[in-house]
Amino acid sequence: MHNDTFTERQRMKTKDFECFHYKDNMPLNIPFHEHDFYEIYFFISGNASYIIEGKMYQLQAGDILLTDNKDIHKPVINSGKPYERYIIWIQPEFLHQISFSDIDLVQCFRHSSENNYKLVRPDVLAVSHLKQIFEKMARAEMSNELGNRTLSRIYLTEFLVYLNRAYFSAPEDISKDITENDKINEIVSYINENYSKQLTLEDFCKKFYISKSHLTSLFKQYTGLSLYKFIVKKRLNAARNMLRQNVPVMQACFECGFTDYSNFLKAFKREFSQNPKEIRRVL
Repeated sequence: MHNDTFTERQRMKTKDFECFHYKDNMPLNIPFHEHDFYEIYFFISGNASYIIEGKMYQLQAGDILLTDNKDIHKPVINSGKPYERYIIWIQPEFLHQISFSDIDLVQCFRHSSENNYKLVRPDVLAVSHLKQIFEKMARAEMSNELGNRTLSRIYLTEFLVYLNRAYFSAPEDISKDITENDKINEIVSYINENYSKQLTLEDFCKKFYISKSHLTSLFKQYTGLSLYKFIVKKRLNAARNMLRQNVPVMQACFECGFTDYSNFLKAFKREFSQNPKEIRRVL
């Protein structure tokens, strides 16, 4: 099967979906990131774990992780084995378009976000089946034959049906492979619900009955980021999602919790290598 060359690109070039097959023999150091589309991460082999929204997922071959257009995440890759994975990126609008009356294909993403639980561990037969579907989809994407894009969309739809089945029939004991902290889970949930407000370290300490030093070290331990950087990333990602809905730049700035327009523009450019107006122009 064709291997794609890995890049740190986090923007889609299409308006529907993209799929990739990566295999790297040397460990990669990928920074924390977020994107404005849904991602399916299908772990094939390697020695890796994944941090998503303050939870560390210890991965086994065949595991699948679901991230949406709000999640801050990064893989942690160790040496010793080739690091292989399948990746599917899907635009949210396209995913809603291809759902049918008898199944909502967005359901697994929505449910995983509501429960802040991103891991799917299909059984052996399901893993094999999902691999076969992905490989057909990837071959269709590489083909120049008549109808190749239509075929790849059909295979994507089939993949999503079986992915939803695997998600909602996952065994409960996989929670043992998740490293998390209840206090940090509460704080992350609070940030997700209140990033548009003015949030200070003192406010968190009072609300969650924790000292500044303990909160600072605990938050960095579980999320990999400082509290301040995590909040800024959340605000920037929310602003980008609003811009994709054609919300005016200044409105997105202030509704996402920024108080200084100039600082917002600088932070946005630094985070996404684009300015806000460029995001709106690609709609």
